[in-house]
Amino acid sequence: MSRIFRKLSLVVVLATFPLAGCLFHTRKVERPFQMSALKNATKPELVAYINAQAAKIQTMQATVDIATAVGGEKKGKVTEYQEIRGYVLARKPAMLRMIGLFPIVRNRAFDMVSDGQQFKVWIPTKNRFVVGNNNVSTPNPQQPLENLRPQTIYDALLLRTIDPAQHETAVLEDSTETITPEKGQKYEQPDYVIDVIRVQNDEAWLARKIVFSRTDLLPNRQLIYDQSGTLVTDARYSKYQDYNAVLFPSKIEIRRPEEEYNITLNIVKMDMNQPLTNDKFVLEQPPGAQVIRLGAQPATNASGSNGGGGQ
Repeated sequence: MSRIFRKLSLVVVLATFPLAGCLFHTRKVERPFQMSALKNATKPELVAYINAQAAKIQTMQATVDIATAVGGEKKGKVTEYQEIRGYVLARKPAMLRMIGLFPIVRNRAFDMVSDGQQFKVWIPTKNRFVVGNNNVSTPNPQQPLENLRPQTIYDALLLRTIDPAQHETAVLEDSTETITPEKGQKYEQPDYVIDVIRVQNDEAWLARKIVFSRTDLLPNRQLIYDQSGTLVTDARYSKYQDYNAVLFPSKIEIRRPEEEYNITLNIVKMDMNQPLTNDKFVLEQPPGAQVIRLGAQPATNASGSNGGGGQ
């Protein structure tokens, strides 16, 4: 009897097995890229590209559209500000000035400058003039614009050379990046990552990661870390264009996870390697402004620059 029951059970299972197909289905996943179309490069080639591009750019003067968002998990909310027009000026070795203008009226929303060590930020609507050292971080959640640092913009805009003289060495790793199209599923695409290791006082740490897309072998991301290993800047690059024989991204997205703010720069116009005089980087304290000083102030020379920073 039990043998007959087992046979009947097997028949029932086999008979109903095709019906189980309704519990799942198989679909074909199209790979959005061909592996054969991916480009290959060696570590020396990628390092040479970074250093060559850094050497090509000595100055830049750009008209940009600036989009800013402040907030995240720490604040429990994100505030997105209306996109404004602005100007970015940069000069090697470490000079940067960025000006933001309110829409329509074109009054200054902010004006900030850095010589590589000291920064100044002028916020006219708050009548506040912030001065400090670039290595001083005192996030002010009540005044989001005061958290902007021109040196942060400089470091994200211009890839620095990988310089053995500065005790830097490069390590190549094969990796993947997650691509999220506007419509469609996420997918993983191979890329190259150059890890920049810095050594100081017999201590080594990961200073930067520079990510290269293997579809065009152009840098599409840079991650910058402090000496404790904390990610301080996450910059993404896209929409490369030719500016005076220099290939440069026309869209730069800068995320600062610790201060919880994001800045996106969309380049409207760019003049590359045109002369920029010292006076372009002078920001005087406005009369009657409330001055906020962060950290001790370094001495500067007659031109207002202390020559800080490197390429």
